[in-house]
Amino acid sequence: MIIVIGGGAAGMMAAIRAAQKGASVTLIERNNDVGKKIRITGKGRCNVTNACDTEEIFENIPTNHRFLYSAIYSFTNYDVMSFFEECGVPLKEERGQRVFPQSDKAADIVTALRRKMQELNVNVVNGRVTDIMVADGKVEGVKTEKSTYFCESVIVATGGKSYPLTGSTGDGYSMAEKLGHSIKPIKPALVPVETKENTKELMGLSLKNISVTIFDKNGKKKFSDFGEMLFTHFGLTGPVILSSSSHMGENPEDCRIEIDLKPALDEQTLDKRILRDFEKYQNRNFENSLSDLLPNKMIEYIVSKSGIDRYKKVNSITKEERKTLLNLLKHLTFTVKSYRPVAEAIVTSGGINVKEINASTMESKLVDGLYFAGEVIDVDAYTGGFNLQIAFSTGYLAGECAAEKELSI
Repeated sequence: MIIVIGGGAAGMMAAIRAAQKGASVTLIERNNDVGKKIRITGKGRCNVTNACDTEEIFENIPTNHRFLYSAIYSFTNYDVMSFFEECGVPLKEERGQRVFPQSDKAADIVTALRRKMQELNVNVVNGRVTDIMVADGKVEGVKTEKSTYFCESVIVATGGKSYPLTGSTGDGYSMAEKLGHSIKPIKPALVPVETKENTKELMGLSLKNISVTIFDKNGKKKFSDFGEMLFTHFGLTGPVILSSSSHMGENPEDCRIEIDLKPALDEQTLDKRILRDFEKYQNRNFENSLSDLLPNKMIEYIVSKSGIDRYKKVNSITKEERKTLLNLLKHLTFTVKSYRPVAEAIVTSGGINVKEINASTMESKLVDGLYFAGEVIDVDAYTGGFNLQIAFSTGYLAGECAAEKELSI
């Protein structure tokens, strides 16, 4: 028998693939139902994968992408799409080649996975695993708070430490550590950031079609992205900020974020645009001249930052003052104070050291019959469906290899 610990994306796919290969599978999930975290991904819509060329996936995995070659190619993004289409979930592609269910309901993805497990007679048990039993360097079974299960293989797919209310509380790390595995330091990835600047007056403002650039303390460019972001009471969030956070390293406070509010216009073109607006509103006060250029909620903030007298008539604004405004629109700067807590991160960076896992099978190099899948491993990716792809691919490979090994005995 194969036991899968964790009923998230990686765990369910591992159980499905192992059962497809003919193994007897029991999946143990600590929550009352499987797929709790899947239900909240993509704001409840579930960004299943990305429709880019498979090779491009690795460019979107900043941590240990080479380790994932076997897994991704054993179950590619196109395989993931085919799997769900065949399970009766029509998909659609959106901006950035992100793939979602046509229904925009993450619950449809969970239902498809649950139904597939039922078809394959996967036994789903509610319980919390407290220990993996090992004798002579080989897996023997697992203990839960209520029962003991004997088996030939265990697949640990317990997730990371992000969104602990979904059951991702880091149990897999302690289980692996107890069996001799080393854990790379856990930190948030794809996480909102707190800024030193006060952003409360901008809270709730969403900006689209902006570009963001991250610089380190020496002014070196670390990352740039284009898309959407959101201001909060503590700082910044939204897709481009979450992606940027993966490039800030262990000392985010050394980074500054520059936002280009008008990336489609170079400075010369934007200056002409400002001049046109100033001509249109030449008899107005400066604070009342920016409504064509900026969202209403942002005007007060920019006026204040510019240092230009808000009551100054537009027709008397100097070239230098206009240059200051232009610079603000192209380089609106925020200094990072810290990441938000790991509990608010979309994914966890860090986890079980990949050097101790066989990349071709997802089996532990230290314990025979012990496999790992998903976020519990030290791998993470940018937003866009890549993290779920990692979960499905590593789960698939772990399930397949565990079943093949068991059935060959």
